[in-house]
Amino acid sequence: MAQADITGIEKAIHYLMPIARGALRGYCFYRFAKPFMGRPCVPSGGLREKAGAAEVGDSGAHLSLSGIFRKRAEAARLSLSGILREKGAALGGLAYFLVILLLYTKQLSMDAYVVYGMGSLAMLLVICRADKRNYRQKIFLGLTFFSLNWLAAAIAEILYDFLYDAAASMDYMQNHPELSPVLYLTMCVCDLALELLFTAAGLWQVARVYGNKSEELGQRELLMLTLPSLMGLIGYEIMRYYRVFYVLKTGEMEKTYDRLTLLFCGVSSLTVIAVIMLYQGIRAKQEERQQAEFLAAQIDNIRRHMDQVESLYQNIRSIRHDMTNHVLTLERLYEERQTEEAEAYNKALKKELAQMKGKIETGNPVTNVILQEFAREAKKRGISFYSEFYYPTGTAIDAFDLSVILNNALQNAVDNAENGADSEGKEKRISVISYRRNNAYIIEVRNSFSGELKWNPESGLPITFKGQGKGHGYGLPNIRRVASHYSGDLDITVSNGEFCLGILLMTE
Repeated sequence: MAQADITGIEKAIHYLMPIARGALRGYCFYRFAKPFMGRPCVPSGGLREKAGAAEVGDSGAHLSLSGIFRKRAEAARLSLSGILREKGAALGGLAYFLVILLLYTKQLSMDAYVVYGMGSLAMLLVICRADKRNYRQKIFLGLTFFSLNWLAAAIAEILYDFLYDAAASMDYMQNHPELSPVLYLTMCVCDLALELLFTAAGLWQVARVYGNKSEELGQRELLMLTLPSLMGLIGYEIMRYYRVFYVLKTGEMEKTYDRLTLLFCGVSSLTVIAVIMLYQGIRAKQEERQQAEFLAAQIDNIRRHMDQVESLYQNIRSIRHDMTNHVLTLERLYEERQTEEAEAYNKALKKELAQMKGKIETGNPVTNVILQEFAREAKKRGISFYSEFYYPTGTAIDAFDLSVILNNALQNAVDNAENGADSEGKEKRISVISYRRNNAYIIEVRNSFSGELKWNPESGLPITFKGQGKGHGYGLPNIRRVASHYSGDLDITVSNGEFCLGILLMTE
């Protein structure tokens, strides 16, 4: 093969390499970002469908056809939104490739650092435009991708130099110069394969150890997670500068610099992953501690309710003990024809008995106290409270489990009804009802609501407005956990200024 032909083939390979590298990097980013931009879980079909109810027209207890269609339309909207966000990851990778291709075909005299940095910036802007949530997390994704890929490319380049020098110095290659294009092509493929391998391994590990991908990232968390990437990039550029300076000064390639750079890039990549693992470990421990605090608070609430029930029944026993005296007093008053005093005494006695009994009767003293307490709390906050809740007697459903459900659901309802009241001055209201459908027991808690819900893609539950910490953000997950013990689940709908939480419990 003529030397000109060999040179032409090598030039063609050299020309196509950046294009292939840009395409592979764009694909790697797409696979890396896709789990963070997945479609949100949409609340499943209505609980009545799960319970097997066929009726549609009963008052308050059944969904209307318009409600069903509205819910399905909302599910379709959320599903379409999720698909567009998934496509946003692909568009980000495509934007990266197109920017690299454009800058390369223009043959601008720019440092590779700047070229791939501009590609990463275009990629970041595209994914932010496609998914207008959690911008800090997207900055983390873009910077982590750029750092791990750049370090992986540096490792692959150093290994490429070692392998190419070793292969080119072999006697066989020295005696067959016509095979130099084959060797060059093979080494270029190895270079791309090594870069792809190291990049994919690093990004896969980051995606694997990063737990809740839908969680909002704060400023401190962003700084903590991106600092290793920034330090790795800065350190590599310093080492590359001194390496180039040494070559220009001595005219020789010092392998020691390459070995140190190889070690530095490997350690920097592992540090990026290790810091993310450390962060996730800290978050997991915080969530466990907050969950324990929340459960402890729930137990304290139940104990307080139990004490109130015990106090209630002590008062009832006290009244029963004094009932004989009350009856005798009334008899004497009537015998002495003191009718007005007898009627006043009788009215006071009825009032005292009514206070002991309470205005809400559910069939169970524990749920009685809980609902009466929240009714008083709602009255203090100017919220109307309506109850048609009945305890499922004759079933295996435990009063303690129902108390967890009612405490969490009604506390959320009181907070949302008070804080979510719209500016039109509409009535703030809460209602709680329960009913049986064959072997299904359903609880519905409704409250006035204004605004829009933001859904957690992984849990399928709304993101709390109160923020995490001090027991907040665990109410709905705890309700779902209790429901799962009875082969049930929860369902959430928002329509016409009303938030509805439905809980399904199977009685058999």
